[in-house]
Amino acid sequence: MNDSNAALSDLSTKKPFMSIGVRASALRADRILDEAKHTADPIHLIRAFGIAPNTAMHYFRAAHPAQFRPDPIAP
Repeated sequence: MNDSNAALSDLSTKKPFMSIGVRASALRADRILDEAKHTADPIHLIRAFGIAPNTAMHYFRAAHPAQFRPDPIAP
């Protein structure tokens, strides 16, 4: 296999984040939440980040809590 076509290893993608003590997944979650704060369209989150509709709504509810009534069934 040609080295120029080789996939990136986990270590090479995680190392820059490890050096500053941040997980890439935490940065991604923060980016999705920030994007949710700037849009009123959960479909945009689904398309931009490739997340499931339920996940998009989770972020959308967190970003815009005033737009949702409390769930009467949730504990």
